Amino acid sequence: MNDMAQRALILSLFVLTVSQKGLNSVIQTQKTVAAAVGEQACLKCLLIQTKEVHQVTWQKILPDGERTVATDNLHFGQRVDPYFSGKVEFRDAGLQNSSIVIRNVTEQDEGYYRCMFNTYPDGALIATTCLKLYELHGPVLHVRESNFSEEVIVFCSATGRPAPTVTLNVLHHKLNFSTHSFKNTNGTVTVNTTCLLMRSYDNSTQVECEVQVPSVPLKKDSVMIPAVQLSSEDGSKVDSGSDDADITLVIAAVVIVSLVVLLCFLLCSSVRRKLLNRFPFNSHLGVRTRSTLR
Repeated sequence: MNDMAQRALILSLFVLTVSQKGLNSVIQTQKTVAAAVGEQACLKCLLIQTKEVHQVTWQKILPDGERTVATDNLHFGQRVDPYFSGKVEFRDAGLQNSSIVIRNVTEQDEGYYRCMFNTYPDGALIATTCLKLYELHGPVLHVRESNFSEEVIVFCSATGRPAPTVTLNVLHHKLNFSTHSFKNTNGTVTVNTTCLLMRSYDNSTQVECEVQVPSVPLKKDSVMIPAVQLSSEDGSKVDSGSDDADITLVIAAVVIVSLVVLLCFLLCSSVRRKLLNRFPFNSHLGVRTRSTLR
């Protein structure tokens, strides 16, 4: 083959590829569909331009080729391959808008799926969707006392696939926490997050744990940690939240008693001075005599 023929072949392949990409752009679908293990996944393909469709074919792309999952034919209707019977079913009846549901999804269902519209005169229009599975269990949140009454150890754990993120949050506190993870035999990953929290002397503290895997709404849980309780002389617990009020009452009582004593002292001193002025002491008789008015 001479250079001119090679160039012509390359140019024709390029034009064919560009033309095919242009035709495939008329299919609307999700590039990625996320589904939880054990739940169902819905794959959809929609022709945004009206075409003469003879058949819609759904395939699963395998390492060694493709396997037909289901077909919807203009003359013969819908059919699911026996291998996927009870697992896959059509949701929408129509050759312009096709969708299938995969029930009770497992790891074997994860992968790429292809929807192919066989049209006239454009031929096959193809779009691909990736089904990704996720698994998320948790959060599991609990609190353990430390060696000091002012401190508690907070644990939060979650298990998922892919590995979840586990975050501990406390309002107006910046936490220093450590995270450890390990992989389970079923492919999931367990992540444990731990932090040391200083307890408040005034109010209870709310600790919140958030867990999430990519493309999935986060899940969260919270726990209230009571304020520090101080021990009284008899060994019983005293609610630290009422300490300030008790101290205030004691101070107020002391002030009131002091004022009463001072008032009594001043009153007695005044009465004594009046009596001394009215009954001066007679040194000759050794008694007090009433003063006479002039």
